[in-house]
Amino acid sequence: MPAEGFGEVAERLRRSTAHVQGRGRGGGSGVIWTGDGVIVTNAHVARESRARVALWDGSAHDAKLVTRDTRRDLATLKIEASGLPAATPGDSSALRVGELVIAVGNPLGFIGALTTGVVHSLPNRRRWVAADVRLAPGNSGGPLADARGRVVGINTMIAGGLALAVPSNAVLEFLKRGGASGPSLGVTLQAVPLRGGGLGFLLLKVDPGSAAESASLMIGDVLVGAAGRPFSSLDDLHTALDTAGEALETQFLRGDRRSTRTTTVRLRTRAPEAA
Repeated sequence: MPAEGFGEVAERLRRSTAHVQGRGRGGGSGVIWTGDGVIVTNAHVARESRARVALWDGSAHDAKLVTRDTRRDLATLKIEASGLPAATPGDSSALRVGELVIAVGNPLGFIGALTTGVVHSLPNRRRWVAADVRLAPGNSGGPLADARGRVVGINTMIAGGLALAVPSNAVLEFLKRGGASGPSLGVTLQAVPLRGGGLGFLLLKVDPGSAAESASLMIGDVLVGAAGRPFSSLDDLHTALDTAGEALETQFLRGDRRSTRTTTVRLRTRAPEAA
């Protein structure tokens, strides 16, 4: 049993959760990782070099993008502050199926909203923690925590009715390497179901000068396969990138999405993005 009551755990999580707003509408959430203003969020939330961050105490701060990895959908922001209520990282490898988890975020304008559920499946090759917590737009980048309030993941997306979070151990690796990543397409993706079954990845953003741009991939394209194999899970694209070498043949849909096209992407290792 946790030493704190559930109310105290929930309050502590809310205080360490930030509201991240970019230049456009919407926004997402972030986790105060250190007391001196380092905030971890999703790459698809922190799309610009600058953002505005609101804290639980009502204060608002200008934030600078420090690192961004679109492949793992992680980013770090920095605000000028001290003495912040930093979250406590947990060990995602210690999670068990059926364990209670708590998600906090800012969905649909509701600041500090909290939802609970249980772990549905554990990370495969350290990709995702899946839980049956209810998320909505604005939860992205917020914490998934265990019953003691330790952050075991960064909420990222919904797939197959389940919330998917980047495991906390993968977040720690991301921070340790300063945001550097392996071979990357240089895109921001959203998982989408395909007509007739299967899984696709909708391109929300194509980074200038990226491997995807060089291969003439565009915002709105839907990746449906790689190396001649259709995607069936969220890990398939990562696996294809890990094993591709210098180039990856991808299949995608464009326009009316009735026919599949193929392009070859020349890959390269990405350095950390910084403002």
